[in-house]
Amino acid sequence: MKAGLCFAAGLFLTGISSAIAQAPAASDDFVRTHYAKYEYRIPMRDGAKMFAAVYVPKMGAFKDPGPYPFLMTKTPYSCGPYGVDNFPQRVGPSRELMESGYIFVCEDARGRNASEGVFQEMNVHIDDKKSPKDVDESSDMYDTVEFLLKNVPNNNGKVGITGISYPGFYTSASIIDSHPAIKAASPQAPMSDLFFNDDAYHGGTFMLSANYGFYRNFYPQKNPVIPAARSGGHEASSSENPDSYAMLLAAGPTGNLDTGKEYLDGKNWLFHDQLAHTAYDDYWQKRDLSRHMKNVHAATMEVGGWFDAEDLSGPFKTFHAIDQYNPGNQNTLVVGPWTHGGWSRGDGDHLGDVIFNAKTGVFYREKIEFPFFEHYLKDKPESALPKAYVFETGTNVWRTYDAWPPKQATAKTLYFHADGKLSFDPPTEKTGVDEYVSDPAHPVPFVGYPTDTVPQRYMADDQRFATTRSDVLVYESEPLTEDVTISGPVRPKLKIASTGTDADFVVKLIDVYPYDYSNPEGTESGNKRVLGAAPLVMGGYQQLVRGEPMRAKFRDSWEKPTPLTPGKITTVNSEMPDVNHTFRVGHRIMVQVQSSWFPLIDRNPQTFTDIPTAKPEQFVKATESVYRNSSAASGVEVLVLPKP
Repeated sequence: MKAGLCFAAGLFLTGISSAIAQAPAASDDFVRTHYAKYEYRIPMRDGAKMFAAVYVPKMGAFKDPGPYPFLMTKTPYSCGPYGVDNFPQRVGPSRELMESGYIFVCEDARGRNASEGVFQEMNVHIDDKKSPKDVDESSDMYDTVEFLLKNVPNNNGKVGITGISYPGFYTSASIIDSHPAIKAASPQAPMSDLFFNDDAYHGGTFMLSANYGFYRNFYPQKNPVIPAARSGGHEASSSENPDSYAMLLAAGPTGNLDTGKEYLDGKNWLFHDQLAHTAYDDYWQKRDLSRHMKNVHAATMEVGGWFDAEDLSGPFKTFHAIDQYNPGNQNTLVVGPWTHGGWSRGDGDHLGDVIFNAKTGVFYREKIEFPFFEHYLKDKPESALPKAYVFETGTNVWRTYDAWPPKQATAKTLYFHADGKLSFDPPTEKTGVDEYVSDPAHPVPFVGYPTDTVPQRYMADDQRFATTRSDVLVYESEPLTEDVTISGPVRPKLKIASTGTDADFVVKLIDVYPYDYSNPEGTESGNKRVLGAAPLVMGGYQQLVRGEPMRAKFRDSWEKPTPLTPGKITTVNSEMPDVNHTFRVGHRIMVQVQSSWFPLIDRNPQTFTDIPTAKPEQFVKATESVYRNSSAASGVEVLVLPKP
């Protein structure tokens, strides 16, 4: 594939192909000089063998002489480099853990790369296993742990598991009915329920650009196989437009991407399965891992990022499920101002144009993750974790709470008013409605610049580009006279009507900076002789805090969609993933409403139909009405923390 045409190939994967390659800064030969490498093919109860690369501290290499605990990751992305004489530059999730001394284990997932068996997308958990043929990730991890305890010398009998994204899913799945030796687990950005605000669907809309980009490179395999440096994938041609907006718009209905010869040519059933199951049917329901998070005996720490464009909801859903089914278990939620896996690398001090004024990634690795594993796996003094350890954007400070969402937060609604006004006061006018024409042939872009991928920074990007469009409604508060902190889920509550039989409603919650907000040092704002990059003007910056779509045909049921009745007022409610943000004094709160967000999500034809197989003529313009009066009020419900 040509450079620059990856179309979000980092879905599930960004920077986390295995925990083996995450730790920053150490000498390039540290692993080779401090660890001995072994490779095992570990038999499972059904006869399949899983490949594992094991890195054991060399005698005398560490101040800690051992015995050592295991720290494991399971991945579908390869445990390379393969061969006992081939070493990666890094092992483990962080430099601190790598230099402390652990027995690091990377295991290829069932049916991927060097492991045998059949790969399934989010392998379904089996609650009642009746025979050795009933295998899942829990049983595979149980058998792996049994083997390692018996065959790897100088271990202390304790096991930790961690992983980001798809490896995060494997971490969660591995601790159900867990082996007693598993003492600590950290599912990080874990997939939990792909249909609800993780990788596949958001609000019933298909995450188009990210999924197509990922499955261009993630194909079914014939296993076991030692993967080449590059294996398969869809190669872009010189005629392919690198601008994903233009390319994916020209592709037409999403089914063309699945079967078209110039696209996936019907050769990736993994993509087909994601695309074809457009409602919350049995395919998705049985893959909702949160329903099975029972008999978890390890201390757990779920980690996520407020700006995770891939698996934002998984950490929260996993956290709540572990609490629900395992009362009293040590369970902590950690969320920082990070993109997908951003806590495992880099400083975490900014995202795009938004500055956090703190090295949040460094703080997490040194002060949260390292003490967690050291305590539970090496019996080091406990550094007690709160129930929720979360970074508050806006004020840019860490907060701790004894519950999430915080118990003291109260629900308030930001209501839409005439003339684009927004306030916590409900509307009093008897009639009030705003309208726009939504045209699937000219969808609203999700960023204001060309891109060949899903840039992670879009989660906090400037939204001023969207306010110039006639098909975007804008509601804005007066400048705030006191800070407003919202913590927890964001719930749009709309009263709408449409001339179509289906429609999408994308709601964006935005922090509008004061006009006198300072520009970064060194910018050329106000200088007419700008010859380099476009100047960054922070005054009036419209920072996206949270944005999510909702497909109206799912307004009453995720399993059984129903058409809209043209012209009839109806309620469309939805729930966005959690936030923890303070709108500062002098800032404004803004809400934007639109009916497309392309190519982040697929286009709605605005005709009630099976969207992947929709005919071109079914994509029609529609007039969308959003009501804002006393009998049909629209707004966004948020959880507001009381002033300290």
